[in-house]
Amino acid sequence: MTIRHDGLRATWLGYAGLRLEASEGTVVYIDPGRYGTLTGEWRPDTPDVGHPEARDYRPEDGDLVLVTHDHHYDSDAIRRVAGGDATVAVYEAVYPPKIDRDVEDLDDLPYETLRLGDAEDELFGEAIVRSVAGYNQPDGPRTDASGDPYHPEGFGVGYHVTLPGKGGQDVSVFYPGDSDALPGHAELDVSLFCPPIGGAFTMDRREAADLAEEMDPDLVLPVHYNTFEAIETDSGAFAADVAERGVPVVLDERGE
Repeated sequence: MTIRHDGLRATWLGYAGLRLEASEGTVVYIDPGRYGTLTGEWRPDTPDVGHPEARDYRPEDGDLVLVTHDHHYDSDAIRRVAGGDATVAVYEAVYPPKIDRDVEDLDDLPYETLRLGDAEDELFGEAIVRSVAGYNQPDGPRTDASGDPYHPEGFGVGYHVTLPGKGGQDVSVFYPGDSDALPGHAELDVSLFCPPIGGAFTMDRREAADLAEEMDPDLVLPVHYNTFEAIETDSGAFAADVAERGVPVVLDERGE
């Protein structure tokens, strides 16, 4: 199912993958792929969990592909979604040679590629992209056995993307990446908020609902949940929680 919002089309592709299509046709992908979500191989750990079905997905229609950090760098998925003239922009700390999966180096991809630093603003055609801090707090619950955050500060980012919407009005989308709810997130001007809600490695559904209430976007569309057992959550409870706070919310668990 594709969500339509102010002339923008948004689709959760499974796991962290998000597809955005502007009213004038610009297509942006954020963190596509992994776990077989775009190859048809993904299977849920729990039957009937709310998540888009896996499929052999290769539209090759993306004008811009954004990657937040190493965990979501999937070169095969980038090739599946990127158009021939696409730009691939990754956070500057993404380092494929150290990724413990079979991925191509960024420079080997047949697209224009570049790296984005912290708090950068870039214009890609009709898309305005700002990188936003995204990490787990060192004194929070998302730490490994040695006490280190799964996503330490400087490891990744989120993205604030502005695209043309209905009637020429801009639509702003905030995708926090694999992050806790951080100071400053609620201050962003956001129309469509796409938070991770799986917990374990990111904010959980309750923290995401709190942030949605503070941020007060026009619509909330959650991602990054139910792909595997560690990030399974009650998305229905999340939607009810957000709606009770007076914020519109929608689930996209069936795919296109």
